[in-house]
Amino acid sequence: MNRLHPRIRLLWVARAVVFALLVGGVAAAGVLFTPLPIPTFAPVVISFVLLVGGVGYALLRYRAWGYEVRDDSLYLQRGVLTKVYTVVPYVRVQHVDSARGPLERLAGLASTIVYTAGSRGADVSIPGLTPEGAEDLQDRLKRLAIRAEGDDAV
Repeated sequence: MNRLHPRIRLLWVARAVVFALLVGGVAAAGVLFTPLPIPTFAPVVISFVLLVGGVGYALLRYRAWGYEVRDDSLYLQRGVLTKVYTVVPYVRVQHVDSARGPLERLAGLASTIVYTAGSRGADVSIPGLTPEGAEDLQDRLKRLAIRAEGDDAV
């Protein structure tokens, strides 16, 4: 089972920190501008709980993520609270992209997105890859999908 690059943890932890600070800021504004008797330490408690929970969730999310390129399909497992196991037969692959958003570029990471035929929203994304790893995975999946073109669907 292939794991994601460890730097994705930093990206997910940073998102959790930003979210906790934003919610804490909104809660602080609420305490200042509400006529209700809310303790002034409430925003700090809210931020701390969200921070600890978010960071813990990000670290568990990293541990739960894995993917495997098999002979006939791409296998993914992920999920902290709800475990999700996805099998994408190569015969269903329409095309494969490599993407790097601004935060991913900053962290030196990329994602590979696999678009599939069939139901709406059936596409899968593999985050937390190095740019070279994302391109290699894209090329490998493309070759496997072309080879599987002659096979029957599931």
